[in-house]
Amino acid sequence: MTEQTERTEQYVVDLREVDGTQAAAVGGKGAHLGELKRIEGVRVPDGFCVTVDAFRRIMAQVPSVDGRLDELSRLDPGDRAGISALSAEIRRSIEGIDVPGELAAEIARALGRLGGQAACAVRSSATAEDSPTASFAGQHDTYLNVVGAEAVLRHIGRCWASLFTERAVTYRLHNGFDHRAARMAVVVQRMVPPYAAGILFTADPVTGDRRTATVEAGFGLGEALVSGLVNPDVYTVRDGAVTARTVAVKRRAVRALPGGGTRETAVDPEHRERPALTDAQAVRLVALGRRIEAHLGRPQDIEWCLADDGADDFEIVQSRPITTLFPVPETGDTENHVYVSVGHQQMMTDPMRPLGISMWQLTAMVPMHEAGGRLFVDVTRRLASPASRAALLEAMGRSDPLIRDALETVLERGNLVPSSPPVPDAGPGRPPGPVPAPVETDPAVVTGLIERGRASLAALEREIRTKTGPALFDFLLKDLEEYKRVLGDPLNIQVITAGMEATWWLNDRLREWLGEKNAADTLTLSAPGNVTSEMGLALLDVADAVRPHPEVVAFLRDVADAGKAGTAESAGNAGNAGNPESTAFLDELVKLPGGTEARDAVEEYLDRYGMRCVGEIDITRPRWRERPATLVPLILDNVASFGPGAAARRFEQGLRKAREKEREVLSRLRALPDGERKADETKRMIDRVRTFIGYREYPKYDIVSRFLVYKQALLKEAERLVRAGVLPEREDVFHLTFQEFHEVVRSNRADGRLIRRRRDAFRSYHALTPPRVLTSDGEAVAGAYRRDDVPAGALAGLPVSAGTVEGRARVVLDMAQADLAAGDILVTACTDPGWSPLFVSAAGLVTEVGGMMTHGAVIAREYGLPAVVGVEGATRLIRDGQRIRVHGTDGYVELLP
Repeated sequence: MTEQTERTEQYVVDLREVDGTQAAAVGGKGAHLGELKRIEGVRVPDGFCVTVDAFRRIMAQVPSVDGRLDELSRLDPGDRAGISALSAEIRRSIEGIDVPGELAAEIARALGRLGGQAACAVRSSATAEDSPTASFAGQHDTYLNVVGAEAVLRHIGRCWASLFTERAVTYRLHNGFDHRAARMAVVVQRMVPPYAAGILFTADPVTGDRRTATVEAGFGLGEALVSGLVNPDVYTVRDGAVTARTVAVKRRAVRALPGGGTRETAVDPEHRERPALTDAQAVRLVALGRRIEAHLGRPQDIEWCLADDGADDFEIVQSRPITTLFPVPETGDTENHVYVSVGHQQMMTDPMRPLGISMWQLTAMVPMHEAGGRLFVDVTRRLASPASRAALLEAMGRSDPLIRDALETVLERGNLVPSSPPVPDAGPGRPPGPVPAPVETDPAVVTGLIERGRASLAALEREIRTKTGPALFDFLLKDLEEYKRVLGDPLNIQVITAGMEATWWLNDRLREWLGEKNAADTLTLSAPGNVTSEMGLALLDVADAVRPHPEVVAFLRDVADAGKAGTAESAGNAGNAGNPESTAFLDELVKLPGGTEARDAVEEYLDRYGMRCVGEIDITRPRWRERPATLVPLILDNVASFGPGAAARRFEQGLRKAREKEREVLSRLRALPDGERKADETKRMIDRVRTFIGYREYPKYDIVSRFLVYKQALLKEAERLVRAGVLPEREDVFHLTFQEFHEVVRSNRADGRLIRRRRDAFRSYHALTPPRVLTSDGEAVAGAYRRDDVPAGALAGLPVSAGTVEGRARVVLDMAQADLAAGDILVTACTDPGWSPLFVSAAGLVTEVGGMMTHGAVIAREYGLPAVVGVEGATRLIRDGQRIRVHGTDGYVELLP
């Protein structure tokens, strides 16, 4: 260490000299406390920070520290024994190092300014903690009522070592933080012996409501609450008034001892049921919290102390962002808004990258707002008008009853949605407009629409080849507008609507006339022209080309095993989308007996469906054409579970069942009063649904086909930017919006810091659960099934495909990890068309998200799979391997012993 280095390093800094920009030097907690001291009217105990420079100096003395950190980084987050042993070894090494004399002297001088033998709180302050994306709450150590310089130095060493507690190491591994980049500062503050202490959440931590604050309070030090020793008093404060309170019986408290340390003590019996705060104090505390929240720019989790009984001079000892709240769309106004999730309609609730979000917004027929990496539609105006409200609730009820119930909950409160003039009716994804007119039941209408789409796609592929630079982006904007014009064409909407309305008509009338539940499920089996169900059956044909060749099967098993081993590392990483290694196995196939036939079958499949993938509405997701190895486990499942010609047999079986059901229904109707009329109407609707329901899947196929063309062109522009040194990696553009990408191409300049922030934010969004309904107050409104026909212990959901099936539940969160055997029931969060090839191996389907006309439900009916969707918490409440019974007609799932 040079003398120059010694002169420039700063080991101790007073909190009054710290602000919120200095987290790299004093850690997140220290930076926040320094910033808090700058807010007028907010009291923070005096203190100082032992900086990251001091920590670096100590770590430089830890034997073999680099090797140990490398070893720690290689551990699996689930390896508790390995993490425990190695982290304990590192902690012992740190605590065993003597604090250098000049550092100890600086700390002693700073302690002198606090009063020499004054009691202190010694708090860990890591550089990554209390950040907007990760709080690290409770991961590092804090010590209270530490008295004397020697004791303070010892506890500073323990704080340094707590960077490597088992819980902190596991947290970093789970959240992708680099151990080498983690640094620890320490905050030393004057100790406040409190009469009462607790926590203030400036937003409701459960519902997310930003206007509602929650105060938790108890006697003595806040450690009693944090450790769970006592139940706190809880105050709910909204708009400057306490709206609810719960006063707990507080039998124990933790208090500071005169010579240092703390002790658990009994609360006097006459005080046990006494509120720790008055209502006025709770309101005063929340007002302080609002001041802090406004200064720091987001809802806060605040630790506070009240020094004297009856006084209002609260001291703030910590404040961190509440990282679990789902963000609110930014509209730039102060009006009330109610938002409905787009992801729950599209069966893709994972977060999307900015390029994916902006591209989907450009395809949308109504404005969509981003929050937490997801998209939402503002339905406030439609809820405000009685006419459009009824139509919206009806549409939501058919699509997702939980969304309808949540919207009704908002309306019942009467204080969020204002009255307004009527607005034209529209579905959640369509622009306002008149109900489309009926269309003639003629297969040629569907054929014409599909041919028009194919011709448009061919023209796009032909014309885009000559477009580069800013001209490419201008071309794409025009093409997207043309796509939206075709999608909004009255004939297109008429055909989509005709298939859905015929389905509802058949279910409603046949239940009324014959007592049949979900009769359309059988009547629509093997309906023609469903591009998504055809995709699943086509993969059975690929299995037919693979099955006769044992060496090909063995080779593909190796490919699948290698893919599963790498899934955890690459999950959600679109950066490998164009990696040649993901397609190399196809070239290897031709070296094996039968490999040419197998490769040709896969290539033919990719030519037809290679634009698809799980989460396909996000253009940044790797397509099957880019990563065909994704399909290998599905092909192998089909090889094992089916015989030759299974695709044709399954289609014919479905067709036969549909015809038999049609004959049965019509025969029973004719036996009723006025039966001939009822039978004739039903026959017309059966013909109508079988003509049009398959087209329901085509518009999605069309846009994802275009997405692959767009993506290939955009990635070429990204590669040019990499060659020009504008970007380090081509996938960096995924963290730019379409408009920002356009500007980078035009200017040849990119903001690397913005891209890094977006990448970190995207990673953090995976930990958030998107709500079905979200208000502008930040409240995630949960819906419920108002049913009394579900057996005790069963899980309620929406019946979308009739039948009952019992089998082993396979809980699958990543399609690449799916391993279904014959008779297994697929249980997952949601299924967009990219999941459809997995359906051919499943005996039933249970999802957490979905509706009667979402893609998973349509394909489940096509394949005759009993299915229940919208089952809240299904992947958590159903264990992998557990036997369950799916009641696809009545809409619930039984958990069997």
